[in-house]
Amino acid sequence: MEKKLAPEHLKLATLESQGLTQNTPFGTGKTAVLNALEHLGYIQIDTLSIVERAHHHTLWTRIPDFEAAYLEELVEERKVFEYWFHAASYLPMQDFRYVLPQMLTIKRGESRYYNADPKVMKYVTETIRNEGPKKARDFENESHNPGSWWNWKPAKLALERLFMQGDLMISGRSGMQKTYDLAERVLPSFITTTEPTPLELAEYLVKTNLRAYGFTTLKQITHLRKGNELKKNVNKVLQMMLEEDRISKVSVEGGTSVFVQNDILEKTFDLTDSNVWLLSPFDNSIIHRDRIKQIFDFDFRLECYTPKEKRKYGYFCLPILFGDQFIGRVDCKAHRKEKKFELIHLHVEHTMPAPELWLKPFIETIKRFAVFNGCESLVLTKVSPAKLGTPIKKELSGLKFKK
Repeated sequence: MEKKLAPEHLKLATLESQGLTQNTPFGTGKTAVLNALEHLGYIQIDTLSIVERAHHHTLWTRIPDFEAAYLEELVEERKVFEYWFHAASYLPMQDFRYVLPQMLTIKRGESRYYNADPKVMKYVTETIRNEGPKKARDFENESHNPGSWWNWKPAKLALERLFMQGDLMISGRSGMQKTYDLAERVLPSFITTTEPTPLELAEYLVKTNLRAYGFTTLKQITHLRKGNELKKNVNKVLQMMLEEDRISKVSVEGGTSVFVQNDILEKTFDLTDSNVWLLSPFDNSIIHRDRIKQIFDFDFRLECYTPKEKRKYGYFCLPILFGDQFIGRVDCKAHRKEKKFELIHLHVEHTMPAPELWLKPFIETIKRFAVFNGCESLVLTKVSPAKLGTPIKKELSGLKFKK
């Protein structure tokens, strides 16, 4: 018979597993960045810069003294690398072997993507081998005879193919400009490069999800990962762990079953109720929409890819978490030239808890986030419901920024 667990317990379990119940769950400084990555498994990279980019934002949420330089240094120190998790991501170098199956699939030509010209791939590889690390733009101004097959777009595609199949790795970045080098010059010699068996890969995914979320489902583990064989192997690992009493299967309200780490079943969680977290739309904690809807009763969808006339909340909304409840979302934009952070539309979606409980910590979090975005002032354009506009603007009017 399945055990039962209250949604409130699962809320706290997943928030603690995600590092969202304490101010410094992974420590401070550069060490905390590596700790966070090794615990969470990955941090998604995104190019959108309406506010600070997702990979920096997600780490800043859990590491108050986070600096972008920490992440760059960890890449240079070969403790972190870039590849694909369910999307472009930073991953801990210790997990490198678990991306090998995807690399080899692409290298064998089993993917319909990255159809680069073999001649261009050979040219790009030899250029990097002989001249050192290169960015895509380094190939822009190549001079060749008229009528040559060469131009920048094939080179860029070749770089991506060589990266995705593991011949090249990203050795550093300048903003969003990636620098590529031969994998043999980037990958530390002590890293295991033996391809995991399908069952080993499944076990890695199961353990990573359980560690990062506290509980999981087959659907969440295989999120954006194709292949019936993978699903079968993940299910096999889950069943083995159940039989060995390493995890439990519990039912939650609505009739859904989830797999839970045994240590959290009777655990008491320490939650700092006064904390307000302003999450990136790509934050690990909300990437599974059905999980957030089921456990937190919060339906979140990023609307920047939705036509303007069909948006309900705004272009780039950030979910607002107070304690263990999502109280709303705010559409934001950092006007960096003016050093002004705009709250385009703040949507407060729950009357409980009362605003007097969350307003001051919310303003403090927004202020910190504005500073993180290089801004020195805050402006609130619209609030829903409108009656909350006056008290919120009053709090903002007395806000001081350090000069």
